Formats: sequence, C-alpha cells, structure tokens
Amino acid sequence: MNGPHSTNDVIGRRYKIIDYIGEGGMQLVYAAIDSILERKVALKTPKNDSGQKRFHRSAIVSARVNHPNVAKTLDYLESNNRQYLIEELIEGQDLDKAILQKSKFLDPYLVARIFHYLIKGLAASHHVGVVHRDLKPTNIMVVDGFQLEEIKITDFGIAKMAGGEIIEAVEGGNASISASKTVVGAIPYMAPEAIETPRKVGTPADVWSLGAMMYELMTGEKPYGSGLRAVGKIIEASPPKVPTFLTLNPQLAPLAEKVLQLILQCLQKDPNSRPSADELVSLCGNLCYPIMPRIVGTVREIRYDSWGFINVDHVDVFFNFDSVYGERPVVGDKVMLSKFPGVPSWRAHPVVKLSA
Repeated sequence: MNGPHSTNDVIGRRYKIIDYIGEGGMQLVYAAIDSILERKVALKTPKNDSGQKRFHRSAIVSARVNHPNVAKTLDYLESNNRQYLIEELIEGQDLDKAILQKSKFLDPYLVARIFHYLIKGLAASHHVGVVHRDLKPTNIMVVDGFQLEEIKITDFGIAKMAGGEIIEAVEGGNASISASKTVVGAIPYMAPEAIETPRKVGTPADVWSLGAMMYELMTGEKPYGSGLRAVGKIIEASPPKVPTFLTLNPQLAPLAEKVLQLILQCLQKDPNSRPSADELVSLCGNLCYPIMPRIVGTVREIRYDSWGFINVDHVDVFFNFDSVYGERPVVGDKVMLSKFPGVPSWRAHPVVKLSA
C-alpha cells in the first residue's frame, strides 16, 4: 500500500484503513471504516508538510457546504503529527477517468444534465460563502460513469470564504503559475482574474471554471488550450471557436445551441458579466433533456451510408446517422447510446462514438 499507512492501520482510534485509493494534488486518499458509525469513508492526508496548513483550512471551509452534488466533509483530526480530513466515500471515478478518457465529447443531453447537477452544487457552496477556486475534472466525482448515478464536487483544498483570506496554492505566498503543480494543472479551467489578480478571485471564477469544463465536455477541446501557452488566451478571453458538428444534427442542434450559449456566458472576461450560480441553476432548469439509461454497444452493420445496427448484448438496435452526435462511427466502433422501443428493432438516440 502506498504512503505512510498500511491496511488495518487505525487512525484516531476510529478510522480503520481498508484500501489505498490514490493521490491527487497535495494529498493521499485511503478508504477506511468508521468504527463508530460503521460506514466507509474517504480518509485524506497531506503528502508532505507543505499541505498541512491547507488541510485544516479545507476542513473548516468545506464543512459549511451541504448538498447532494457536493462531497460531504465529515471530520477532521490530528494523530501522530499528521492531519486527516474525513469525507464521504464516493465509490466511483473522477470526471476525467469516468468520462473524458472514454469519450472525446458528450452529446448535449448529457452535458445539460451534468451542467445542471454541478451548478446546483456550486450554488450551494456560494450560498454559504465558499469559493472553490480549483474546479477541474479531477475534482468532480462520478458514480456509474455515463449513467451519472451520482456526480459530486470534491476537494475544497484551496477554497476560501468569499471576501476572506486567499490561500496560496503554494504555501509561503507569492506563488507563480509555474511553481505550483496544483495551479498548473488547473490552468485550462482558470478564470482570467485568477491569473491576473488572484487575490480578487470570487464566486464568478468558479462559474468560469465550470463553463470551461462544460465546453470541453461538449466539444472535446479545452476552450483555450492547455499549459502555459493557454494563459495569454485565457486573459484575452475571446469567445472560443465552436466546432461545426455541434449544430449539424437537426435533432440535437436546438439543445446544443442553448447549452453553448450558457457556456459562453460563463466565459465572459468581465466577472460581473457572468451569470451567478443561482441564475445558472434557473437557466439550466429551463433546458429540456431526457434522463435515459446509457448503454454501450458495437456498430455491427451500416447500410447506404445512412443507417445501420448496433449490437448491444447480442440484440440489434437500429440507428440513423441523424441521431449521431460528432464523428460518424464505422463498423466495429464502440458507441454510447440510449435505446427506445421500436418495431421490429429497438431505436438508438443519441449515438456517440467512444474513444478507442
């Protein structure tokens, strides 16, 4: 097992470690059993001394937020000169592993649904004065992949109270973008003011970050690229280019256009021009998107370059290319779809090609 702990180690006479989950940013994450309440929890501890101050602040700030789309902070303790943050255990994967590594982009139905869930969690955070400041795919947890059984914002490690003290991503102050692994990793999702005037970062910066993530989910590209080369483009904040496939499908185009407009509002350079989280909750509530199970199948046959069949668990599902979002699949490709009753075959809509 990685890190300072092994299976069956007991922390604070209460939390028994059962597994090592992984690491992210400045912390190690374990699964543990709370011996008092008899439930599984996530136990987080800093990788090194530089994360100690961050952990205590994270516990204080994140404990204020209570919403189904936010991972709950349950406890904080110190034991044997180490700090521990106890959170709700989310038995899933982060957004990057659960979705972005499996599909280059998602259809507007799923994007609208994810957008709606996450903005509700973000609004709950802002209601109690908490600014996350580090929203990115690895800080979003997803249960059951494309089914979206649960989706939650997590890791408030560099969050702050609105109007309160800014916590530098690198302890000791005067942290540069290149000096902080946490900040460099978040560059594609950072608002212009988070780069130019980080001490003035407020709730609109979270709105920008969420907009950047939603743009990536729907287009397959980060709005301004990655790494340090993206910094200048983010600061300029010209509207990002929109791939033509977003509006090619007449069945999906109306919702795609509405979701895209919300995203572009989030990516306004002026923080005061962006909608608030509460406004976005209302706007997302006006979007019409189906909540249907998603399944994975393999394209078995294509006829006349216009329709064909997808094999799902040895059953044929009919599809038309008018239901395809993005790249057209070919025979043998894995695709994600929802299926509906039809005669003589089930019908697929929408259909999205998955990554190889």
